[in-house]
Amino acid sequence: MTRRPVAIALVLAVLALLAFDLATSAPLNPYNAPPPIALGSGQASTGAHCGDLPGG
Repeated sequence: MTRRPVAIALVLAVLALLAFDLATSAPLNPYNAPPPIALGSGQASTGAHCGDLPGG
């Protein structure tokens, strides 16, 4: 195979995956999202490596 058919197949696969994701996903709710920076808000960090700090 040459590069052109492989590149076309890859682009088509990415577009198909994007179309499938957009068709099956619920729209994002910006009011339900956690704050990007929660310094001093009193909210505990969850769901990331910073939420798994070693305790004493």
